[in-house]
Amino acid sequence: MGALTDAKLRAAKASEKAYKLSDGEQLYLHVSKAGGRVWRMNYQFGRNDKGKPIQKTLTIGTYPAISLKDARDARDAAKALLAKGVEPKPVDLFERAPVPIDTRPTFKTVGLAWHALQQRRWSKIHAKDVMENLESDVFPLLGHLPIDDIQAPAVFTLLQGIVDRGAVETAHRTRQRISAIFVYGIATEQATRDPAASLAIALPKKPKAKPQAAVTTIGELRQLIIDCEAERCRAPTKLALRLLALTAVRPNELHGARWAEFEDLDGPDPLWRIPAHRMKGDADRKSEIEGCHLVPLAPQAVAILKVMHSLTGDLAIIFPSDRHVHRQMSENTLRALLIRAGYYQRHVPHGFRSAFSTIMNERCERSWRATGHTGASPDRAIIDLMLAHVPKDKVEGAYNRAAYMERRRELAVEWADLLIADMWPPEMHIGAPIRWAATGPGKPGR
Repeated sequence: MGALTDAKLRAAKASEKAYKLSDGEQLYLHVSKAGGRVWRMNYQFGRNDKGKPIQKTLTIGTYPAISLKDARDARDAAKALLAKGVEPKPVDLFERAPVPIDTRPTFKTVGLAWHALQQRRWSKIHAKDVMENLESDVFPLLGHLPIDDIQAPAVFTLLQGIVDRGAVETAHRTRQRISAIFVYGIATEQATRDPAASLAIALPKKPKAKPQAAVTTIGELRQLIIDCEAERCRAPTKLALRLLALTAVRPNELHGARWAEFEDLDGPDPLWRIPAHRMKGDADRKSEIEGCHLVPLAPQAVAILKVMHSLTGDLAIIFPSDRHVHRQMSENTLRALLIRAGYYQRHVPHGFRSAFSTIMNERCERSWRATGHTGASPDRAIIDLMLAHVPKDKVEGAYNRAAYMERRRELAVEWADLLIADMWPPEMHIGAPIRWAATGPGKPGR
């Protein structure tokens, strides 16, 4: 029988017995009694115990799904493999079509677009924190997946892994960010649902925030300053701690203080005008034209600045790093001083804000009641203003950061008198030893 043709193949019908239609070179079409048509090929591979070649049959595939031409190509491919000593398998006979490329947006693609949009209103530090969270906790597990394929169990598994390492609060923040990315995906028609939306109830409750460690009685606070200033360290470090205590600003606001921010130091109304972009808050807060925080300065604070001017007046930064005069003091410098002075886990630099709020609110409340008034003292709102606490219910444009300046100055002076009364002047720290001698009796024990 000669080579097969398409006409012969189409004419092949079921019969009482199975039969073969040969195409030559070991290729044939096997027709079953039921009419099934399968391409097969006979070949020899290996030897039996007697050393004779083993006869085998390769099933190539069904006709007409595999055409006559494709069957012949498969036969030739099988023979090429046999010539190399490789036994052919059906999967090796055909060039497989490339896997279709999935062009759907991945979670990482959408997440990066969301982050790029949000960072316009975030501080650089917050934007960096969010990106680090996504890159370390989220993208490795979800980033490569098409965003619309992600189901709630996959998100929950990710969050549970964060919980298991003891970071419950991080798990909640991560869920919020994942949910925000899905919402952004929905808004941009790249996703259809938010599987993270309801997962908060499946996570452990957030732990209550621990208050910053703070000494909050005036006697203990005065002793704290005495203890810190008795330590051997650089004069600017001691003076920075004293100024932080007097002004109750946030530590990072003190670290970055510039000489250009201070006004009228030789006049009756000395003032520290901290620019909005250096204040805590989002991009909207930092971009406010009238968003500067105004800190009235007591005479004791002015005295510190005048001493510091003799040391760093030729620089832009008031409290520079010890190693790099054009960089601000490290955020760990004051914390380290407090620890050396014996206040580990008892008081942190941020604690001066709590101390000022607690002590001055108590004094103002007592004075208010002593005059026969009831209810909260109006000074409570002024103290919040001095701490740059923006009211949660403020109306846009109605929050006046320059309000009550006269009373704020009175409270600043009262606080300074309580805190620094009868203490040595700041200039005494200039030229004092900054470390214990390497020889001699050494630092006394505590």
